[in-house]
Amino acid sequence: MSRIRITGGAWRSRLIQVADAPGLRPTPDRVRETLFNWLGQDLTGWHCLDLFAGSGVLGFEAASRGAAEVTLVERDAKAFAQLRENAACFAGDQLQLQRADALEFASTAVRLNRSFDLILLDPPYGYGWLERVAPLLSALARPGMRVYAEAEHRIETLGDWQTLKQGRAGQVFYHLLEHA
Repeated sequence: MSRIRITGGAWRSRLIQVADAPGLRPTPDRVRETLFNWLGQDLTGWHCLDLFAGSGVLGFEAASRGAAEVTLVERDAKAFAQLRENAACFAGDQLQLQRADALEFASTAVRLNRSFDLILLDPPYGYGWLERVAPLLSALARPGMRVYAEAEHRIETLGDWQTLKQGRAGQVFYHLLEHA
C-alpha cells in the first residue's frame, strides 16, 4: 500500500492511503496542481462528481478547496473500502461515497436530474470508458460546467465537449474540457 498527499486547500499536505488494486494509478501531484490552477483554487459551493474515483485523490482535492458536495463513485471493492477509510479521516459531510458502476451511476443521476459543476474522469485505460460516458455528460452538466479527463492518448473532443487546456505527464494525457 502506498500514500499520496493532498496538494492544496484546507486539507493540504494530508496523506491518504492508496489501495493496491488493479489498474489504479493516482493522478500525480504536479497534474493535480495544474488542474486546480486551471479551475481556480476556490471551488466554494461547487458540486463535483469523481466518476472513477479509485484512490479518491481528485475528489478529496476538490473537497479540500471548498466544494459543497463531492460524489466519489468506485466499483472495485478493495479500492472502495480504502476510499471509505480515507473519507472517514476528514471532517465534514461534503463527501458522498457510492460503490457502483460508473455508467450505471451516471445514467441514474441523469434520470434523477442531478447535475454537477465539475466532472472528474480518470478511468482505467484501454476499456473505452471515456467514449461510453461521453453521451451522458451534457445531461449531467450545470451551466458553465467543466470536465476533467485523463487518458492514455490526447483528446480533442469528447462527445459535445472540446478540450480547452491540456497537458502531458509521462504516459498520462490530461485535459480540461468545456461544452462546445
